[in-house]
Amino acid sequence: MKAIRDYLTDAPLLFDGAFGTFYSQKYLTDITDCEAENIYHPDQVKEVHRAYLRAGANAIKTNTFNAYNLDEALEAKQVKAAIKIAREAIEAENQNSGAYLFADLGPAPGDSDEMKEAHYLRLVDLFLQENVECFLFETLSENVGLKSAIEKIRDVNPDAFIILSYAVLPDGYSREGRYYRNLMKEMLESGLCDAVGFNCASSPKHLGVLLDRLHTRHIGRISMMPNAGYPVVRGFRSFFDGSASYYAKQVGEIARKGVRILGGCCGTNPEYIANIRAELEQISYQPMDFSRDIYTSGKLAWEDEDRQVNKLHLSNRLRTKMEAGQKVIAVELDSPKTADISKFMESAVRLQKAGIDTMTIADCPIAVARMDSTLLACKIKRELDLDVIPHLTCRDRNTNATKALLLGAQAEGIRNVLLITGDPIPTAQRDEVKQVYQFNSRKLMGYVSSLNQELFEEEPLSILGALNVNAVNFDMELKRAHQKVEEGCVGFLTQPAMIEEAIANLRRARESLGNQIFMLGGIIPVISEKNGRFMNEEINGIKIPEDMIESYVGADRAKGEELGRMYSKQIAKKIAPFVDGFYLMTPFNRIALMELIVSDLKNEFFA
Repeated sequence: MKAIRDYLTDAPLLFDGAFGTFYSQKYLTDITDCEAENIYHPDQVKEVHRAYLRAGANAIKTNTFNAYNLDEALEAKQVKAAIKIAREAIEAENQNSGAYLFADLGPAPGDSDEMKEAHYLRLVDLFLQENVECFLFETLSENVGLKSAIEKIRDVNPDAFIILSYAVLPDGYSREGRYYRNLMKEMLESGLCDAVGFNCASSPKHLGVLLDRLHTRHIGRISMMPNAGYPVVRGFRSFFDGSASYYAKQVGEIARKGVRILGGCCGTNPEYIANIRAELEQISYQPMDFSRDIYTSGKLAWEDEDRQVNKLHLSNRLRTKMEAGQKVIAVELDSPKTADISKFMESAVRLQKAGIDTMTIADCPIAVARMDSTLLACKIKRELDLDVIPHLTCRDRNTNATKALLLGAQAEGIRNVLLITGDPIPTAQRDEVKQVYQFNSRKLMGYVSSLNQELFEEEPLSILGALNVNAVNFDMELKRAHQKVEEGCVGFLTQPAMIEEAIANLRRARESLGNQIFMLGGIIPVISEKNGRFMNEEINGIKIPEDMIESYVGADRAKGEELGRMYSKQIAKKIAPFVDGFYLMTPFNRIALMELIVSDLKNEFFA
C-alpha cells in the first residue's frame, strides 16, 4: 500500500461521510452511543464503513468520535473493536492498495485543561498500541491538550500522519469563541501536524468563504469536510434535506482551489461521497511536497497577510494618555435598576466636570438585572463625549450576543472594555434564570482579540481585565493575569487595595507584568462602620482593615465621608508609584464625595 504522503503528492484523499446520521438512517434507529455499536452490532458498523468505501472513499474513520469513557476498560474495548471492524471493512472491499484508516478523535471532555489532555493521551495510547498510523482530531473548538497528545504520537511514530479539523460557524468562530485562522495557524506552524482544516457546523459554501480568507500558500494542507448544508427541525429531530449533487459541486469548487483532503460531515451519506468522487475525477492536482522534512526546512511559513492593528490608538483617548505616561482617574457607577436614567446622567455630568478621564459601569453586579452597561456606555459617549469602560461578563451572553453587542459598541465610539467572568446567579434563582458561561474571561479576551484582528483592525477595542489583589492565593491570580495578557489583555483594574497585603500584591503585579501592561489601582471609600463591615463580610474581593473600620464607630454621615476621603488619599499615595491611575468605586451614589476625592487626587498627582 502506498504511503499516505506519497499518495497525497499528486492525488486527493477522500474521506467517508457522517457515521452517526447515516447509521441512524440505514438502521432506522436513534443511537445515543455510537461507540457502543462497535460491541453490540459490529456487522452493522462494518457495513457502514463498506458502504462509504464502495462510494469511492479512500480514507475511513474509526467509529470512535466520542469514545472517551471514565470506565477505561470499556473505553479500550470499544476502541479496539472499532479498529478491528474498520480494518476488516477495508479488507472486505479489497481496498488494501488505496484505503487509509484514520483514528477518529472528537473533542476531549473535561472541566479543566488537564482533564482534556489526559483523555486525549489515553485514547492516543490505545490507537498506538494497535499500530494505527493516521490520526484525525475533529470537530475541535480549541487547541487545549492537543500538543501533548500529538507529541506522544510523534515520539512513538515520527512518520504518523495527523490532521486537525475545526468546527466553526460561518463567521469563523468556534463555540469556544476562538477564531479559526488563529487556531489553524498555531497548529500548522507548530510543525506537529500534517494538515489542518474544517468539519461540521457549516456548509461547503460558507467554509469556502473562510478558506479564501486564510491567505495561505499551503492550500494543499487544508482539509474540508463540511456538513450537508444546515438542518431543519421536525418535531424533536433534526434532518438534512440538501441535495447530494449540489453539495458535491460546492466541494468540487473547493477542490479546484487546491484542497486535496476532502470528505463529509453531518448529514452526508454514501451518495454524497459518490458525487464528490465524480467531481474529483475531473480535477488534476499539481505535485506537492507532503514530507515531514518541510517542517524543519523553514518553508512552511503561513503567508496570512496579517493586517497590522493601529498602534497609535488615536481615537482611544484613555489609551493614548496612559501610553504617554499620564496618570488617569476612572470612577465606577452602577447603572440604574429602572428605566429612569436622569439621576445617573446627572452624576455622569458632575464627574466629567470634576475631571475624571473615564467612567466604568458594572454589568449587573451580584447577578441582579440592571440597565445594560454597554448600551448605557454608548449613550454617555454619544451625549457627553466622556470615555466609558463598560464591564462585560461571560455570564449572560453567548458568542453571537457578545459579538453583536460589541459591533454596536464599537460603532458608537466605545474603545475600552473590561472583560470579566461575572458573579454567578444565586442558587435559588438558577432554575428560573439561566446563566450562559460559554467561556471564561480569558477565552472571552481571546475572542475579542480576534474581533480586533478581523473587524476592528483600524479602531481596536482595548481589552482590560480584573485583578483581585485580595485573592487568598495571589500566585494563582497572578498566573491568570499572565494568561489574560497572552489572550490580548492590555491592562487591569484591580479590586480595592485597602489593606497592606493587597498593596504589596499590587506592587508584585506591577513587577511581574511589567510597565507595558496598564494598571489602575482600586480604591473604595468606606463611609461608615456598617459599610466597612458589610464589605468585609459579604462582598467578594474586598478587604477593609479592622483599625480603619473601628475609626468610623460613632461617626455621622459628614464625619464618615471625611474619613473616607482621607483614607482614599492615603491609599492613593501608597499605590501611586506602581499604578498608571486610580479606579474609584462610588459607594451608594455619593457623587459629592467622589467629586472631592477626584479633586484631591488631581491636586496631588496631576498638578
